[in-house]
Amino acid sequence: MPKMKSKKGAVKRFKVKKSGLVKRGTAFRSHILSKVDGKHHRGMRSAKYVDSVDAKNIKEMIN
Repeated sequence: MPKMKSKKGAVKRFKVKKSGLVKRGTAFRSHILSKVDGKHHRGMRSAKYVDSVDAKNIKEMIN
């Protein structure tokens, strides 16, 4: 039986840390950020993590 191919879109968007958490980017960061207040804009810089409910499905897509 051949190996299962990973979903390339998921591979580009997510990283799995050693602890098992799935790291993700922040949405709505591409343009028109002058409307966003500074506190929110700064908060978008930091890494976010996927909920444990969704992490299982994402790990299957990546591997």
